[in-house]
Amino acid sequence: MEHAVVEGESFSPDCSTLIMPALSIGNVGQLAVDLLVSSSRARRVAYLDEPSVLPCAGNDAFGPDAVGDLALALEAYESASHRLAFIQQRSPIITGMVVSFAKNVANFISSIGKDHVVILSSLDSGKRRVIDASSDMQVYYLSSCNEDGSDPKCENLGWKKLEEYDPSQRRWKCLANLVEGGGLSEEMAGDTEEMTINDYYSSLPFAALFSACKAKGLKVTCVLCYCSEGDNMPESFQLSDAVCKLVARDPEQFHARRGWVRSSREDDKTFVDILLIVKSCRVHESWIATATVRVRHGTASEASRKNK
Repeated sequence: MEHAVVEGESFSPDCSTLIMPALSIGNVGQLAVDLLVSSSRARRVAYLDEPSVLPCAGNDAFGPDAVGDLALALEAYESASHRLAFIQQRSPIITGMVVSFAKNVANFISSIGKDHVVILSSLDSGKRRVIDASSDMQVYYLSSCNEDGSDPKCENLGWKKLEEYDPSQRRWKCLANLVEGGGLSEEMAGDTEEMTINDYYSSLPFAALFSACKAKGLKVTCVLCYCSEGDNMPESFQLSDAVCKLVARDPEQFHARRGWVRSSREDDKTFVDILLIVKSCRVHESWIATATVRVRHGTASEASRKNK
């Protein structure tokens, strides 16, 4: 992976924790990184060039106005005040090159002196074995701290380890072998069986990134949630909130203008959160428009129920 440092910028050794998305259903990881980058006032420090990622270009990704600030498929940001670094990915990986991408990213992160990688991603709710009936989103995690993927710090935050991670399972073992430079075993090369649910998890980009970063000796934590396609702004806000707790940053520090303001009515809480948080960040106007529509819809629904 090649990179071009923005004029006048450099990678800071003080920003040792790097947060990045792994593309998956609903783009929750990307949305959460956008929120963290914009609200932490992170500065773009480099453009990244990775041959396994489809190229794309667009206008300013964060400002409300089109000012001609070029945004590319892969970019690196740093927030000196929060001592955090970010990589944002805005286009998909070429089919069949996920492992190559993961290895190149891990090598790059190691080369710029980062020692803790936090990967944000989402999982298909249709693959869940157990449905959580609670109103709050359950956060799942996978960590390199222990061989079984567990981490006491994540457990203390109330998160659940991804049960489907089993380093002894053949597809997880195959993935670990691939990122370390090995090839497919004869058993796997001739495997024509249909994928199981466990195989689904090991086939996702977050799994390749986790294995590649772990193989490089980096500390890596995957922060995950289940979702479906659609409006996944609530999940992205809750995932970014979870990351703040993981890196010991108060969410209030990330939303200094208006803060994480809560509604007194539980049924309107999520929509009001979204509207107030988005308006406090330098994010695109489409976020505000969408949030406003959802808030108004929730308010109208409440009024309709009262009239009945």
